[in-house]
Amino acid sequence: MLKNTKGVIFDMDGTLVDSMWLWESIDRKILNKRNIPMPENLKQDIQTMTFYEVAKYFKNRFNLPESIEEIQNECYDTCVYEYSTNIPLKHGAREFLLLLKQKGIKIGLATSNSRELTEISLKKNKVYDLFDAITTVSEVKRGKSFPDIFLLTAKKLNLSPKDCIVFEDILPAVKGAKAAGMSVVGVYDFYSDYQWDDVIKHADMYIFKYKDLTEGSVKFSSLSELLNIM
Repeated sequence: MLKNTKGVIFDMDGTLVDSMWLWESIDRKILNKRNIPMPENLKQDIQTMTFYEVAKYFKNRFNLPESIEEIQNECYDTCVYEYSTNIPLKHGAREFLLLLKQKGIKIGLATSNSRELTEISLKKNKVYDLFDAITTVSEVKRGKSFPDIFLLTAKKLNLSPKDCIVFEDILPAVKGAKAAGMSVVGVYDFYSDYQWDDVIKHADMYIFKYKDLTEGSVKFSSLSELLNIM
């Protein structure tokens, strides 16, 4: 399945960096400020949306009087501050990226986040220069539930989809990557725990921690061997 891997495409939020707490905090802040209770299905509804799409969703669903731009601006400064100071890489992620680079495997990023916040986060964590291609969902017509962003990232890497592995933490994006004809590794994140069983079912493999790959855990040795990174 993974023997001819030439490129690895990562999601950012929840997969490479521990940032999902920030987005949930911002959602609560916006709603609490207006005395609106948090809907149970909010996380599922917005998980693949861009920053702009989430603001539009909030405006329409909760009938907010502010413009979409005003809703965005309300939390943007907080995002810039947190991504530039407090959002770390997941444990072992940097070491895994360096190992891929050492082995000559191309590295791509496919994210629903904005280009600016993506660059801020990657540069803060000193991994920006490790990526051969970065794609944001604003560059394609459909979100990560569809194959578009993964196909575009593979194109930027000058690779065939069948030669790429995608690392993702949420179910819709796992399905989108599979629809692109790519192998998928599910990455555990606390904030998508509610759909983890389904991620396991749809992904080709899964990990809880990157260090299981870099340290040669027996459980994940098959992936490491097929990637030729041991």
